[in-house]
Amino acid sequence: MSFVGWIKRLVPGPLKASIREMRRRRRFRRAFDRYRNLPTTSDPAADVVAELVAAWGNEGFSSLNEYIFAFIRHARQTPGPILECGSGLSTLLLGLEAERRGIKVWTLEHHPEWAERMRQELTTCGITSVEFCQAPLRAYGEFAWYDPPLDRMPSDFSLVICDGPPGDTLGGRYGMVPIMKPRLQPGCVILLDDYERADEQTAAARWVVETGAALERYGDAKPYALLRL
Repeated sequence: MSFVGWIKRLVPGPLKASIREMRRRRRFRRAFDRYRNLPTTSDPAADVVAELVAAWGNEGFSSLNEYIFAFIRHARQTPGPILECGSGLSTLLLGLEAERRGIKVWTLEHHPEWAERMRQELTTCGITSVEFCQAPLRAYGEFAWYDPPLDRMPSDFSLVICDGPPGDTLGGRYGMVPIMKPRLQPGCVILLDDYERADEQTAAARWVVETGAALERYGDAKPYALLRL
């Protein structure tokens, strides 16, 4: 065994994990700063987005690049505000784009530990345009969905990024329209991730019936749906 290998065996597991996390954070800060400095007149470079996803370190749950490019484009055009269902790397990217344009992102997240991490990430990245709402899941009869702070939320959302709640939630992501429909303005765009799954297809089909929205499917590697009210 080499000297380096011998030293590594002496380092406790928790310390190794802490060192890995510190390295991941440094890598992500560099990638995010690189993204922040890109021009906004065109799509961000593919290698920059790929590095962001890799450095975020949550590839299994992070949106694939096609969906990321889609919500960045729409965040740069929408009159705002933006509703985000579920949080993650998208929260930071949407927050940055919203901050540049003087609009707000309202993010719903039900998981307390993940919510705490996301608040820390927003602070570290210096993003103040996100109204981060820790909203537990609650039952609404045939479905479950977030319990949003409706009393202080806007009534004119023009973009919805729907990547939550988790797929095993009763009714999946269907609850967004029944609960939030009065707050979605005409012309609102809904970007629904994971459209390869049957539950998301069912939810989108029901939304079309209930709102009269136009529905389009996009994405090759990981399909998503675009609905326009």
